[in-house]
Amino acid sequence: MSVKSKTEDLETFIAVVDSGSFSLAADLLDLQVARVSRAITRLEQTLDCTLLNRTTRRLELTEEGKIFLDHIRNGLNTIENGEEALRLLKGTPAGRLRVDAASPFVLHQITPLVKAFNKAYPKVVLDITSNDDIIDLLERKTDVAIRIGNLADSNLHARTLGYSSLHLVASPDYLADAAPLNHIQDLTQHQLLGFSRTATLNNWPLTENVALSFHMYASSGETIRQLCLNGLGISLLSNFMCRQDIEAGRLIEILPGNVSTPNKRESVTAVYYRNSAVSSRIQTFLDFIQPRLTL
Repeated sequence: MSVKSKTEDLETFIAVVDSGSFSLAADLLDLQVARVSRAITRLEQTLDCTLLNRTTRRLELTEEGKIFLDHIRNGLNTIENGEEALRLLKGTPAGRLRVDAASPFVLHQITPLVKAFNKAYPKVVLDITSNDDIIDLLERKTDVAIRIGNLADSNLHARTLGYSSLHLVASPDYLADAAPLNHIQDLTQHQLLGFSRTATLNNWPLTENVALSFHMYASSGETIRQLCLNGLGISLLSNFMCRQDIEAGRLIEILPGNVSTPNKRESVTAVYYRNSAVSSRIQTFLDFIQPRLTL
């Protein structure tokens, strides 16, 4: 077995452990399940021990597998760090950088900056995904994720990119036919747009307690924005995704001053693993976008 195939088998083993199944690992690596299975078998034959206990419901690391996993993670990370160091000697970061953020942030903040970033760092290959749910960076093979709101992951390195205020907004068409909005309690007489998957986002940080009742739900913040633009109700949106709409008159801020600040939804943070071998690419990307974000 060549050094190259050994390295690929090690990466496959890590993917199986991190994803929890052969099929998910195959999807992550864009390989056939049979090829993933053969890679694990080759490793076990070479090492003359069982690395994974396979049951019908799940995979479990053996004691040998746990020890081996710790060593190869560090080893592969060292190799990639070495490759990254050589690339930096040539004067510019290079390689693939997998970035994840909620769809509104991707569309309104990252996408407008990609052309300039690509021109400045042509050897960095961006792979951008959008997930409105909190993701597992390892499982989704993501290098850096940008998250809105408070963080709970203690094993991640966090870099604050800034803060984005919240606005209660509605379209002119909706307001033209709606009941008066003179006081925050008047929200109970209106159609409100909320999140279907993350219920905590429907706890609006208002200056008074209001019994909110939602008329319509969506899983994506961008979908909620579009529903709002189309006159279907009032929503609470981050400045980074509605500022231009307000400036252009497509959306109107209602009841200004009635959203508490600071609040848990304002922070914008980049997270990544502390020992990431692509840290120079991550730092280059964050250093580039941070001063250009319009939060």
